[in-house]
Amino acid sequence: METLNLSEAEWRKRLTPEQYHVLREAGTERAFAGRLNDNKADGTYACAACGQPLFDSADKYDSGSGWPSFTQPIEPDAVTDHSDTSHGMTRVETRCARCDSHLGHVFPDGPPPTGQRYCMNSISLDFHGR
Repeated sequence: METLNLSEAEWRKRLTPEQYHVLREAGTERAFAGRLNDNKADGTYACAACGQPLFDSADKYDSGSGWPSFTQPIEPDAVTDHSDTSHGMTRVETRCARCDSHLGHVFPDGPPPTGQRYCMNSISLDFHGR
């Protein structure tokens, strides 16, 4: 996969201020406020910054957390995980492998078969129906 490296000025031109805050500054949208949290349509969720396919609707579930949640990425190398010790917590941050944009966090409390909960910000994703 080819990486996408843009300057911060280029990212600011490409993204809305809200998207920039979440994707490039590791912000978080409010729980239950995102447009994709309740989406049940069949399709693919891609990175809103670069278009890289990230998650499949078959792996989406209602975690009750207020953010779109998935049991696994569409491909193991679609995302990268990083240690996040901000806000006085230790968490695992999930970023797009192509453009290094912040997507959300992954937690080890998801359902089978993976036991993972990829808890993503709606604003960091674009949905493409099948």
